Amino acid sequence: MITSRKPHQTHHYHVHCEWSGTTGVGYDAYDSGHTAAAAPAAARLELSSDPAFLGDPRLLNPEQLLVLSAASCQLLSFLAVAARARIDVLHYEDDGEGEMPEDDQPARITSIVLRPKIRVAAGPTDARVRHLVEVAHRECYIANSLRTEVRVEPTIILEQ
Repeated sequence: MITSRKPHQTHHYHVHCEWSGTTGVGYDAYDSGHTAAAAPAAARLELSSDPAFLGDPRLLNPEQLLVLSAASCQLLSFLAVAARARIDVLHYEDDGEGEMPEDDQPARITSIVLRPKIRVAAGPTDARVRHLVEVAHRECYIANSLRTEVRVEPTIILEQ
């Protein structure tokens, strides 16, 4: 997402993760619950490992956060691109999905598919909105930062 910031500005993102407990009880028994924060935001997230790795299914895990980051960045990039193009976006929702096969080493998210449903006010064509989705994808910081392919498969709803 391109903004009107000074050229060549470097952005820094500082995060804090914290865990305490004991792993002395072995892999099957230690608690992987931990907290994460990113100042200046006041929110603290309670996280765990994926339930497949004995984590708490009630808590978000890093794999979900990676896919969620890609979906959120695409949403924000698209809204910015659409606003600059004077397209009136009325609603945007995405059911993204990440895939991590255990038999393909090293373990990693191998694909992310975003499926945004985008409703826009009357005016632009379906092709124009799809083009803006592609522009937003090219400008998405998170997708550009990953080795994993991120595909965007939008559904466009044009108001009449």
